[in-house]
Amino acid sequence: MTPSKRRARGRILTEKGLKKIQDAVHKKFPGGYTWQGISDLTYDAGGLVSKDTISKIWAQQDGADKSKIKSLFKVFGLKLDEDDHILALESHTPSDSLGAGEGAIATPLLNQNFVGREGAIAHLNACIGQGARVLVIQAAGGVGKTTLARQYLYSQGFDLVLELLMAKEKENITPVESVIEEWLKRDFQEEPGREFGVTLGRLKRQLQTRRVGVLIDNLEPALDKQGRFIELHRRYLELLRVLADLTVQSVTLITSRERLCESSATVEHYRLPGLDEPAWQNFFSSRHINIDAPTLKAMHNVYGGNAKAMGILCGAIGEDFDGDMAAYWQENSSDPLIEKDLEDLVTSQFNRLQQLDPDAYRLLCRLGCYRYQDVPAVPTKGLLYLLWDVPEVRHRRVIESLQNRSLVEGKKGEYSLHPVIRAEAIARLRESEDWEKANRTAANFWTESVKTVETVEDALRAFEAYYHYIEIKNFELAGIVIVTRRINKWETDDGGEHLGRSFYRLGLLQQMILGINRVINFVKNGASLGRMYQILGDCYWLTGYLNKAIDCHLKSTKIGIEFNFIRFHLAGLFNTALCQADMGEITESIKILEEVARLAKNTDDCRRYAIQSWYCLAFLKLYLGFKQEALDFAEKACQELSTAKWSVWAIGYKPLFLGMAYKNLGENKKSFEMYRQAILFAEETHYPQVKAKALTGLAELYREQGNFTTALDNHSESIKILDKIGAKCDLAEAHYQLALTYQKMENFVQSQENFDKAIQLFTEMEAPKQIERVRKSMQNH
Repeated sequence: MTPSKRRARGRILTEKGLKKIQDAVHKKFPGGYTWQGISDLTYDAGGLVSKDTISKIWAQQDGADKSKIKSLFKVFGLKLDEDDHILALESHTPSDSLGAGEGAIATPLLNQNFVGREGAIAHLNACIGQGARVLVIQAAGGVGKTTLARQYLYSQGFDLVLELLMAKEKENITPVESVIEEWLKRDFQEEPGREFGVTLGRLKRQLQTRRVGVLIDNLEPALDKQGRFIELHRRYLELLRVLADLTVQSVTLITSRERLCESSATVEHYRLPGLDEPAWQNFFSSRHINIDAPTLKAMHNVYGGNAKAMGILCGAIGEDFDGDMAAYWQENSSDPLIEKDLEDLVTSQFNRLQQLDPDAYRLLCRLGCYRYQDVPAVPTKGLLYLLWDVPEVRHRRVIESLQNRSLVEGKKGEYSLHPVIRAEAIARLRESEDWEKANRTAANFWTESVKTVETVEDALRAFEAYYHYIEIKNFELAGIVIVTRRINKWETDDGGEHLGRSFYRLGLLQQMILGINRVINFVKNGASLGRMYQILGDCYWLTGYLNKAIDCHLKSTKIGIEFNFIRFHLAGLFNTALCQADMGEITESIKILEEVARLAKNTDDCRRYAIQSWYCLAFLKLYLGFKQEALDFAEKACQELSTAKWSVWAIGYKPLFLGMAYKNLGENKKSFEMYRQAILFAEETHYPQVKAKALTGLAELYREQGNFTTALDNHSESIKILDKIGAKCDLAEAHYQLALTYQKMENFVQSQENFDKAIQLFTEMEAPKQIERVRKSMQNH
């Protein structure tokens, strides 16, 4: 059969049928939707219609199976009548189809809100074409800053688009250190550095090699009345300097109601105007609102072309006045000569909703308690939790009531509030009797919805509960969020992993340090307080603040003694010993570890601390020259490694300490075996620090064998990893060991360079005995 031959090809919609489904979609999703989003709805309803099929149905260009059209109608509550569809006849080749190709249907966006912005797009293109890297889009609330920025960034072919949604209240603004840490780990699969400058440098290198779009939304809470960054968040200026650097390939769009007035920030400003009247007319027409020209002109003048006002008006006219624009305006324009703004319109819509649908009104106010920041949208279940006083049969109708009035923004089963609407919602919620219950309920939702923490996204969602308790000043419960345990696939400890330790594992160190410090002085519960000091101490240890880490671990030890919590007591002592060892205080570290081993060896629950102490002591005893004692500890630890439950840290560090001990005992074969075992585990669990330390150990062994080429390869790989993740303690040791290798090769220039680097890092760590150790080695050549 030739392509031009006519043959039956399913059904296509008539004009009546098409208008029927379009009206239903526009009414349900006034904010716009995608083919994939509609397809997801059909899947949820049990009759999947693919996005390709939906595109064909919409385009009336290719026949579709009648059952698929019927499923599509059904999900929107429509009946497929006989005059809604006709038989399709194919009389063209596939290339004639305007919408059948994959490229044409892969990313269609039914965003009816984005109208009338051709001039704005041209202006942005012109600025970027002239070399601008950072542009501030400035306008009042609701004019369409964020819609324009998102539409632009997602339509320019960037490899990646990063979004930073600034908190609405300045006290809740996420520190820039945490923002960049999350970007690096989640979006670039790179570890942040322990120092902010190193982390910034890594972000800059990523932006130099990839085309990245960046959106910083709602900047004004971070600015003071002069338009400068508030003191607590001055470091955001350093991020802007990186984003504005001429060597990066990124484009950054910032939205703000206020002008950014930082003289050292190289940015272009663009004041976004309201939409013109033809854009409003196109928008209302696409929603099948009956246009009344004088009314449209009056509304446009009153609201200054505000885009969000346009959407709210359209929702109200369609939902409450059956699409009659003139009737709506006659009732609501008490004095059209008085200029109104979006806040006035939002207030009036809240008041009207309170009268027409009290359940929807209460839900809208309660939705104000969600932050829409680190987690920018809330799933449907999060809304259902807030409907505690509404019968279940009405839940969906209440949510649809808000959607139909454009008071919530929904996409793929997730919802958010426009900043102006959220501000009104939270203000009303604070004054209501629901304030505390809404926040407690929302906190429960986040806690119960996250069953395991394996990714950054999991951690951030679980941590949302913390912010709800902060809002109602229940710092005790905020602390409990941090120490709540969840099972994951790596921990063999039956209790699971504390959320704070998940942050530690995922590299979200600064955010957890700030989170704990905000509440720790208010926490009275001994168990919660002890665990929080442990987690805070570990975060300080990883970031190189050893004295602060020791102080936290000693406080945890004290709590363990006071409340007879043996695990806190032992963990605090053990972690203190590790910090002392990293500072070069070997004798003090040994003394503490021996105490841990003595206390733990006869306890079933905490025997693992004795075993951990033994393999640490094996290395440290040998360091001081006590060979037989070291051998005894190593053998004892090896015999009991399988008898206890271990954390990921313990599993990785056991072969490291034993590898160091066996190397110093002259048992090189066993040392090689331990280091290779550590590397295998590190690669399996994505634990770069363990791998780097094992590589340094292997380099030392190859140096002793005179295999300098292999030794240098291992040194190089280790230092590269440690520098990337910012592991200052281990990086200092790695440079020291590389210096010793060059010294043995009689390459004294390279040796001196690495000795100097080691001294610099140990100085930053405030570790004088480590500096003394390096200087002694420098005198050996």
